[in-house]
Formats: sequence, C-alpha cells, structure tokens
Amino acid sequence: MFNDIGALELVTIVVLGILVFGPDKLPKVIQDVTGFIRKVRAFSDSAKNDIRSELGPEFKDFEFEDLNPKTFIRKQLTENEDLKEIRTSFDLRKELSDVSEAVKSSEADAAPASPAAAATPAVTGPDLLKKPAAPAPEERSRFDADAT
Repeated sequence: MFNDIGALELVTIVVLGILVFGPDKLPKVIQDVTGFIRKVRAFSDSAKNDIRSELGPEFKDFEFEDLNPKTFIRKQLTENEDLKEIRTSFDLRKELSDVSEAVKSSEADAAPASPAAAATPAVTGPDLLKKPAAPAPEERSRFDADAT
C-alpha cells in the first residue's frame, strides 16, 4: 500500500505526528490508524468475496486487478491464442530479407550488359522528376484545377 514512501518521507511524517499529536498521544493515534486500515481491508476483502460468490462458478478466476485497463490489455495480449499464433507466424526478419532479395534481383536484371548501353538510359515512360512544360496560352484553362 505504501510502497512508494521513502525514508525521508517516513521521517517527515513521524516528526509531523510528534509535533501535531505530541509524544504521549502518538502511540494511541498510530493504533487507531492501523485499526482503521485493518477494518477497511477486511471490508474490501469481504466485498470482493461477496461479489465473487454472486457472480457464480464461471467467474471463479476473476481478479479485480484485471479491471484496470492496462492490466486488462496486457492480459488479453499475452493470453490470447490467436495473437500468439500470429506473433509466432510473422517473422519480420524473414519478410525483410525476402523484400531485399527481390529488390536486389530486380536491380541485377535491370543492370545493363554493356558500357554503351549504360551511357544511353532506357526511357520507359515520362520523366516524373522534370517539371512539365507550360502549355500554350490557348491551351490553358481559365480555372486552376488544383485549387477547386
């Protein structure tokens, strides 16, 4: 419950307790606080047991910590058999090596056989890197097609 309280915080709480309640009343206050914490824990445990008994035998392995969204998602991702199967069947390294082999083989096929062929590039379609020439004034439209 108080796992994140360090030594400095604990010393500060004790000093404040001594200053507020005094050294003679502090043990009684500590007893009252610990008794209250025990009652709250007992009440929450009995409420959990009542809820489990009301839910029935199909929810015998139900844990209230699973209602936390982070825990629920983590549990679903690790225990879902379909996801485990997908995770094991998908090998990213194999997929990447297949793609790189395909690219290398297409580059090897496209490599020119002679130096003369290397000097004249083969034109397979329009050069997309060049800016198109401006159309003649009579061919231009009155409206910008990209703006509308």
